[in-house]
Amino acid sequence: MTASSQTASLAKSRWRANVKEALDLARTLPQAGVARMLSQTTRSTRFAGAYSCRDAAAAALARFPTNGYDDENIVDISLEVMRRRAIWDYPVLLWLDRLLPDWPTVLDAGGHLGTKYSAFSDVLDLGAASWTVYDLPGIVRAARRRQDEGKIPAGIIFEDRLEHTPPCDILLASGLLQYLDMSLSDLVARLQQRPQFILINKVALRSGCELHTMERIGRARVLYRIRERQLWEAEIKALGYEILDTWEIAALGHVISTHPWLGRSESRGYLLKRLG
Repeated sequence: MTASSQTASLAKSRWRANVKEALDLARTLPQAGVARMLSQTTRSTRFAGAYSCRDAAAAALARFPTNGYDDENIVDISLEVMRRRAIWDYPVLLWLDRLLPDWPTVLDAGGHLGTKYSAFSDVLDLGAASWTVYDLPGIVRAARRRQDEGKIPAGIIFEDRLEHTPPCDILLASGLLQYLDMSLSDLVARLQQRPQFILINKVALRSGCELHTMERIGRARVLYRIRERQLWEAEIKALGYEILDTWEIAALGHVISTHPWLGRSESRGYLLKRLG
């Protein structure tokens, strides 16, 4: 094949790819229109709206009667599912199993009703671990009430203020960062001391600009942040941590139904170690 014919073949392949992309996008537009109409009702799709900043997303969210996650009425939604181990929990289990013997204090940020403690306790020796859950006041009130009723292990400490959490060796943030109203840097800065390790799971990422959307959970809606991956990993480095491990969770990537042309997010986990 001559150079000119190779060039023509490549151009034809690119043209076909562009046509296919345009046709695929055209097929999504009617569904996106339906999703946008439903987004104002109780039948909203799981993700709706796309905003360049949190303030714009919060202004959109204000149109709906919701307390977000700071609501005792939604703590039981998917509770039993969260108490079961999922395939994406196993990298976290692997690293906790290796780290806990030497680094036994854990701060489970966004730990809900201690669901990860419950999910891991039958396969991970947590007897010597000090496990503190930090979450929103509504969640913590519900957790303490259930703990008093004997429905949650007595060994878990629940706190709704970061400043009141004890120093930790390991900061665990599983499924938290897309909902958190602060950066990871700000979260770490509010702790009594910087943890030696940070275990992050299910952080939502994408290529291109950062996005904020709304997620429907039961009747409630919450803000959901999708970070730009390169900026996110630069933040980790600037915070003074190195990435020891990272893994992709393909099943947890999402498309915003009202804006499908923005593409699919990816979900990743990270093990970070403090430098120095």
